[in-house]
Amino acid sequence: MQQTRTIAIIGGTGKVGKYIAKRAIDNGYYVRMLVRNPDTVIFPDHRIEVVQGDVLDMITLRTVLKSCDIVMNTFGQPAKAEPLYSQVTEQILSIMNEFGIYRYIGVTGGSLNVSGDQKSMKNKIGERLFALFFSKMMIDKRRELDILEKSQVDWTLVRLPFVKEGTEKGEIKENVLDMPGNSITNNDIASFLIQQIDDQKYLRKTPCISG
Repeated sequence: MQQTRTIAIIGGTGKVGKYIAKRAIDNGYYVRMLVRNPDTVIFPDHRIEVVQGDVLDMITLRTVLKSCDIVMNTFGQPAKAEPLYSQVTEQILSIMNEFGIYRYIGVTGGSLNVSGDQKSMKNKIGERLFALFFSKMMIDKRRELDILEKSQVDWTLVRLPFVKEGTEKGEIKENVLDMPGNSITNNDIASFLIQQIDDQKYLRKTPCISG
């Protein structure tokens, strides 16, 4: 009998992360997730272990990742906050290497520029506006991708458009070169991320998805 695998979720109560745990246990996984406030966990279940703490604390991160098989990073910040994306990802990867964890799935914005992109004019304009108004965030997100590309883990970094609260529609558009649409529901994102665990289609790639 195959042993049940455990997913570590960073950002487990955020706009996307809060639905990943539900999708994970529905698909037979155990979950351990890092949260600042356990009261914000909306899907309490005996298969979900909640760890309260700070994402920048290495001891807490080790507690969350220990004995896990997959890491999902949906850590988010307000656009004007001092960006911590690359620091968080770097610390996660360090602990993954320490524990021998190989599968990493993360999310980022659709405005991230990736070598080889063939974006539409509309999306190029959006990308430039983000680079202009949120320059520190976009520089940090680019550094996050650089860190992943230099790592030895089996990573997938999913680029997202505008995220809406909503039920799962099940019709996800995918494109590795350009954002295929303007929005997607958080429930659809959660399902897509769970599907990536064993799918090798986007290993070490940055797919764009939309609804």
